[in-house]
Amino acid sequence: MVLTGIITALFITYALLIIYYWQSWKSIPVFQPSQHPPSTKISVIVPARNEEIHIEALLHSINNQTYPKELLEIIVVDDNSTDNTASLTLQFSFVKLISLKEQGINSHKKKAIETGVAAASGDLIITTDADCMVPPNWLLTIENFYKKTNAVFVVAPVDINCGSSLVQVFQAMDFMVLQGITGASVYKQVHSMCNGANLAYERKAFHAVNGFMGIDHIASGDDMLLMYKIEKHFTGRIQYLKSKNAIVSTQPVKSWTAFFNQRIRWASKADKYDDKRIFWVLLVVYLFNLSFIVLLVAGFWSAFYWWAALVLLIAKTLVEYPFLISISSFFNKKYMLPYFAFLQPLHILYTIIAGWLGKFGSYEWKGRRVK
Repeated sequence: MVLTGIITALFITYALLIIYYWQSWKSIPVFQPSQHPPSTKISVIVPARNEEIHIEALLHSINNQTYPKELLEIIVVDDNSTDNTASLTLQFSFVKLISLKEQGINSHKKKAIETGVAAASGDLIITTDADCMVPPNWLLTIENFYKKTNAVFVVAPVDINCGSSLVQVFQAMDFMVLQGITGASVYKQVHSMCNGANLAYERKAFHAVNGFMGIDHIASGDDMLLMYKIEKHFTGRIQYLKSKNAIVSTQPVKSWTAFFNQRIRWASKADKYDDKRIFWVLLVVYLFNLSFIVLLVAGFWSAFYWWAALVLLIAKTLVEYPFLISISSFFNKKYMLPYFAFLQPLHILYTIIAGWLGKFGSYEWKGRRVK
């Protein structure tokens, strides 16, 4: 009965958390830009490593922006690519290419962004990834929102442009839920959360917190760790932009190995957060998912626990489903809803494995082995 009581308490806490995120997401107003002409000089920074497959599509989509060209500079920082990323980038005359030469550092992406910011002349820095695509009014919408809200750090939505394979559908659905939680948490200012594929921040704010100093030894976290540094310095000036015109689409990874490497990389920074609010949220989520394994093992002593695991799985699905409906409507992914219940066991297992290896394992990313 003690075990049942503990797991029930975990479920209630988890359910209240999901309901809070759901209601908070729904309360975020969809941003409607004004007709005022833009006036902010923007520097778009793209860190890139071995992205010859994607870099041209991204740069074409940036070139198709409705934002005035005289107020825009594009900086691609090539992070020691071993393919044709640099040579392909050079074909775009409007792009400033910087080659990163540093070796023996633990966070190449932070160094790439830091190098890009140092070379930037724009007042507003906007970052995205080399495997992304941006909509035509992306920059116009962000700049309008930035001026209207007086934000120093803007978190904007990211979507995975997935195919029909199981690994792609699974990661797109998982990522979509993370985006919903991101929007809810930033809007309510309950904890830090963002994705580096679609961020905007003032250049002077980056310098005010000394950039990545103090977190530059951590392999990942170029987004959330920086966000928290800026949040501490500029209280109340972090904003979430909820607009379909600002959704950046990114490419899915194509294999389960690549997917787990990506998620382990994300999980590896969990205990590095100075923002302990997100740490406690992650702990509750991890322990709740771990409770399914505990019940399955306990079932070998009493079949009651196997039934309890089934009931808990159904309850988890019912609690999460309304939240998923709301998020999928915004991201135009309602076609994924029928997969949701069937993917629950896989999602529980992945959460447990990625969380554990993020703390105690290592991963490979962009051809580099990171512990």
